[in-house]
Amino acid sequence: MSLDAEINDCKAKLEKAFAAMLHDFKHLRTGRASVAMIEHVQVEAYGSHMPIMQTGSVTIPDSTQILVKPYDKTILKAIEKALSDANLGMTPQNDGVCIRLNVPSLSTERRQQMATQGKESTEKAKVSMRNIRRDAIKVTESKGKDQKMSEDLIKKSCEKISDLLKQYETKAEHALKDKTAEIMNVS
Repeated sequence: MSLDAEINDCKAKLEKAFAAMLHDFKHLRTGRASVAMIEHVQVEAYGSHMPIMQTGSVTIPDSTQILVKPYDKTILKAIEKALSDANLGMTPQNDGVCIRLNVPSLSTERRQQMATQGKESTEKAKVSMRNIRRDAIKVTESKGKDQKMSEDLIKKSCEKISDLLKQYETKAEHALKDKTAEIMNVS
């Protein structure tokens, strides 16, 4: 693998760390209903645990409600139990056909907690990105020495890796700023 390939590999890993942070952001409530709020819930049905998305259709009839309509009505109670056990801050309402989750409006204190969770997720991603940079620089330096490349070439490659980190940290900060604004927006 040449030094350019190492830089591209580093970029791919940084992109994955950034995508993981954005995935974490999906689980942060903004006061508006979203399927992402419950997609991590596991339902015990048919003798195994399965994602709620595989047990029924999940829809958003309006901005304050999530509707779960099971494919098989016999697992309605299991879905209700899984949603109750998930501590989502919403009480499932079972009407015998489907389950409704009403998304309560967020208090200012709860919005601040969500914004703090977003910041923690961003910091975790940045630490991961810095570790990726550190590892990539180590590999670049060792490969450069093994292949007897000039120190200037090795240094430029390491600088490119550091520049990539700066770009992704900036992207992460912008994403955090946008998510915080979305969370703090009272509609």
